Amino acid sequence: MRFDVLTLFPELFAPHLALGVTRRAFAPGGPVAVRLWPLRDFGEGPHRRVDDRPFGGGPGMVMMAEPLQRALAAVRAERGGDAPLVHFTPTGRRLDQALVREFAAGPGAVLLCGRYEGVDQRFVDAEVDLEVSLGDFVLSGGELPALALLDAVARLQPGVLHGEDSAAQDSFAGGLLEGPHYTRPEVLGEGAGARAVPAVLLSGHHAQIARWRRERALERTARQRPDLIAAARATGALGADDEAFLRSLGL
Repeated sequence: MRFDVLTLFPELFAPHLALGVTRRAFAPGGPVAVRLWPLRDFGEGPHRRVDDRPFGGGPGMVMMAEPLQRALAAVRAERGGDAPLVHFTPTGRRLDQALVREFAAGPGAVLLCGRYEGVDQRFVDAEVDLEVSLGDFVLSGGELPALALLDAVARLQPGVLHGEDSAAQDSFAGGLLEGPHYTRPEVLGEGAGARAVPAVLLSGHHAQIARWRRERALERTARQRPDLIAAARATGALGADDEAFLRSLGL
């Protein structure tokens, strides 16, 4: 798959794409190709201008439609086809694992990283296929959301993570939050404040460990994200044992 990124700050992407386990996805010949398009290359005048004052007054600047049109035309001329254009904005659909899975199974997209007060609405109306938000807060631009999407998509590509089932055990993969994890030492600290690893994880009994992990995920989700429990119930994702455990917690 291929992602073309329209951005004023392409230098923000290079370090992330070359670091960590997901670098395997972005390496030459890897499953996820990323092409960065500096928007200044399509700006106007000697200063490569891409923004102007908003009509009607108000603070800040607005990204102009015409440089974006030129940039998008260049992307489509090189890429071919009709890849969807994704615009990152606080007014968009919240990015979640379901949407990530859609992108991970698709051909990629063109990612527009807005800046300033936003993008001329005429360009949005004419060209944008999907608007995406990280959450109910405001960032300085779309680069961080674009990186978040790229990282999340890369994790789902075969061979990228160390274990083939790693992504399947992540939070949201099965509709629940992931439970807690432990590693060495078996006992952390000394005396009254010592904390031991739960005994079941040292038992070697795989069925009991699997059930313990399921119950911890159910408990964490019910306490921190009850909306996910409601959604899991609505889709029939919770079994009789799950419901009995939640009732034992008074949830």
